[in-house]
Amino acid sequence: MGRVRTKTIKKAAKVIIEKYYTRLTMDFHTNKRICEEVAIIPTKSLRNKIAGYVTHLMGRLRHSQVRGISIKLQEEERERRDNYVPAVSALEQDIIEVDHLTKDMLKMLEFHNINGLQLTQSTAQNYRRN
Repeated sequence: MGRVRTKTIKKAAKVIIEKYYTRLTMDFHTNKRICEEVAIIPTKSLRNKIAGYVTHLMGRLRHSQVRGISIKLQEEERERRDNYVPAVSALEQDIIEVDHLTKDMLKMLEFHNINGLQLTQSTAQNYRRN
């Protein structure tokens, strides 16, 4: 089993990543030097532990988001994805193929006058219930 990281190491690493994300890499030695420059860390072992956790979090950030860390680049990307509007709607189709059961259901819901509905033969007539 690995060692448990303390609250101090985790908080310091998250703050360093939020402020200096663009300077950090996936390399421990580079991150160690950056931690040394940007923060006043009293001991060498604490600096190495923080740099190691920073490197670990950078690897996780490369694949997906990490809880508790908000990076401007990720927030902008998420906002751009949320506000995306396609040029052609996926719902606007010329012909919508439906089977007999679906057509009856639409008629019951008073949606029978939708343009472009085309009745097709259903492949499975007998539905089994277990």
